[in-house]
Amino acid sequence: MNFLIWGAGAIGGTIGAHLARAGHVVTFVDRAADHVAAINDNGLTITGPINQFTVHAPAFRPEQVTDTHALILLCVKAQDTEAAVHALQPHLSADGYVVSAQNGLNELVIAEIVGRERTMGCFVNFGADYHAPGEVMFGGRGAVVLGELDGQMTPRLQTLHQALLAFEPNAIMTSNIFGYLWGKLAYGAQLFATALTNDSIADCLADPRYRDLYIRLAQEVMRVAQAAGITPEAFNGFNPHAFMPDADYAVSLRSLDEMVAFNRKSAKTHSGIWRDLAIRKRRTEVDPQLGPIVTFGQKHGVPTPITARLIELIHDVETGRRAQSSDTLDELNKVAADQSGLHNTLALTSA
Repeated sequence: MNFLIWGAGAIGGTIGAHLARAGHVVTFVDRAADHVAAINDNGLTITGPINQFTVHAPAFRPEQVTDTHALILLCVKAQDTEAAVHALQPHLSADGYVVSAQNGLNELVIAEIVGRERTMGCFVNFGADYHAPGEVMFGGRGAVVLGELDGQMTPRLQTLHQALLAFEPNAIMTSNIFGYLWGKLAYGAQLFATALTNDSIADCLADPRYRDLYIRLAQEVMRVAQAAGITPEAFNGFNPHAFMPDADYAVSLRSLDEMVAFNRKSAKTHSGIWRDLAIRKRRTEVDPQLGPIVTFGQKHGVPTPITARLIELIHDVETGRRAQSSDTLDELNKVAADQSGLHNTLALTSA
């Protein structure tokens, strides 16, 4: 197959390198000039405990792309989705489609620009980090799921799935891609919370001081998903049904334990969110990832105070008003504790 990988960072670089190694025709596009130059000069190198290899494939800046492609794998940060889709649209063939290998509900943004029939959903949960120009670290395997927005099992979906097996042998197809994406939103909200500190994902999720917070945060997202008519799907130890509003507390704790175990096995100890804040000193995906939770919550009459406060705290860290520390996470914990008291009061009143 012929792949145009738009965004050659952690996600796009990892997938694209594996596809190129498997014999597919891969072209990389990235706006970082030094990364593009390094790929063209020395190839793209994958490091880490799973695979170590270098592939040679052409790389371009967005303004250098001139031809058209039937399949464009979009792998940019969520906040750059709209601009990237407008930039790639002239290079999408009349019968082509865009696959969103990103975090968030970016399929909705893509479909608004190129059309739903030219958009395919993709859920990824593997661990990878951009380390340097021409180098990406692949730290841990995770779920890879493909699905048409309308749930149909189309020939193009089946063909793409076969190709991606060269990267992730356990990749699957689904008729409920939005179920996976909303499940990742709940998990992603928890990851944003862990990024308020400097601790690893596993250590944060295992910390007994904040387990109620992680549970109530995920429950808040699941309430919105329920109101929107979404049936969330489980992946890699994250069981969205364990965070439904009426879920047994012991089940929620068990799911957290499974998430801790999954993350302990990965060489990627911290989230990309943490890396954006602590290492790369740049804005995160918090608005396009968590913002829709608040927006959908308002639309369906579901309060989202914990998510809204989390967005504020991430912005505080981005701008230097707060440090990444347990003190900052404590600020979010206060909101969760207030909601816990409110729910307990309502339960007693209704009883």
